[in-house]
Amino acid sequence: MYQSLSSIPNIPESNLPRVVIIGGGFGGLKLARDLNKKPFQVILLDKNNYHQFQPLFYQVATAGLEPSAISFPLRKIFHNSKNVIFRMTEVQSVDTDRKKIFTEAGYLDYDYLVLAMGADTNYFGAKNIEYFASPMKTVSEALYIRNKIIHNYEKAINIEKPENRRALMNVVIVGGGPTGVELAGAMADLRNTVLPKDYPELSFKNMKIVLIEAGPAVLAPMSDEARSHSLKYLEDLGVEVMLNTKVSDYDGKQVFLEGKEPIETETLLWAAGIKPNRIDGLSEDLYARNGRIYVDEYSEIRGLKHVYALGDISLIEDEEHPRGHPQVAQVALQQAKNLGKNLVEIHNGRAPNPFKYKDLGSMATIGRKLAVVDLPFFKFQGFFAWLTWLFVHLMAILGVKNKVFIFMDWSWNYLSFDPSLRLLIKPKYVRESERKELIEEK
Repeated sequence: MYQSLSSIPNIPESNLPRVVIIGGGFGGLKLARDLNKKPFQVILLDKNNYHQFQPLFYQVATAGLEPSAISFPLRKIFHNSKNVIFRMTEVQSVDTDRKKIFTEAGYLDYDYLVLAMGADTNYFGAKNIEYFASPMKTVSEALYIRNKIIHNYEKAINIEKPENRRALMNVVIVGGGPTGVELAGAMADLRNTVLPKDYPELSFKNMKIVLIEAGPAVLAPMSDEARSHSLKYLEDLGVEVMLNTKVSDYDGKQVFLEGKEPIETETLLWAAGIKPNRIDGLSEDLYARNGRIYVDEYSEIRGLKHVYALGDISLIEDEEHPRGHPQVAQVALQQAKNLGKNLVEIHNGRAPNPFKYKDLGSMATIGRKLAVVDLPFFKFQGFFAWLTWLFVHLMAILGVKNKVFIFMDWSWNYLSFDPSLRLLIKPKYVRESERKELIEEK
């Protein structure tokens, strides 16, 4: 008989074993959906009440898609579920000895705990860069970038001398992985086809889009063909690609490079790395040097019974992946699928099955009509690769409405060269005197 307790209001009592999942990203949401209608009480916790489709953040940042198109309400997914409960709250700590987690809303007992908190931006200890640069790990951060870019051009058009506009118009992107490459390509498309129509008074020939990569190639994990083609596509779009280049500092006006001249810009977009999110209560010996949590082949945290970790925060060391699996969505999804089956097996008294990652390939799009695709037995680039990228991402989006909206946005953008989401939406500014008056009235 299971008697899991909770101080969080409106969590129903249940005789079923309780599975608490922290994080509504790819891994956590997949596991919750797989355990729907299974003999468990599933409680899904996240600090947001929606799932975010991270691969398309860059399209929100470059005004190609609206934020709601790549976000899906978590509660809606489980409208007809009798055993999955969602609560929006921030988890503060875990006590694995007492099998409790503590949140802003209260505590929860658990029988099985699954950590799927994902990762955040890694600034590698550079405090100035962390303060001044713009990351892109959430929908709100992508929307902030969109507002920042548009706001800079609205400011630039009111500046008389071209040389004084340079910092406002230049865009520097750090990180040559898929996020950085896709963001650079989308920014180049905006610069080449859209922004000159919005701001005919400005000269975009002098606008720099710079992609900085510390390593010797962009898209380092992909094939030689993908790397060479993506570099050519970026250069054809007018992106200045700087390889083997490290950023040493940023003051909000200039990007300082090791051994090279600084670049003027007020828009530094940081896509150079990620660091796993942490939770208080786990001992330091459970973490690898890169911040990931050691787990066994069943995704169970070493030495902790019935406590699991999925996706970006987990580290499985095996012969094929001695440094762990790549921190991509497919790993989280496949781990969640395997764990969902294993929890049922464990509940029925049977042995679990080890996780085996199946590499389905990788892809990246570079601007309009160009992409690179690496499949396990086939590699291709160009227009057909772009169509493949569109289809795969469209099918991966949750919800029919979102699929339709994205398809319509993509179709319009392709036919018109003119995305219609270049709106500068800012919160209302309340002066300090007005704020004091409002407080006194209350």
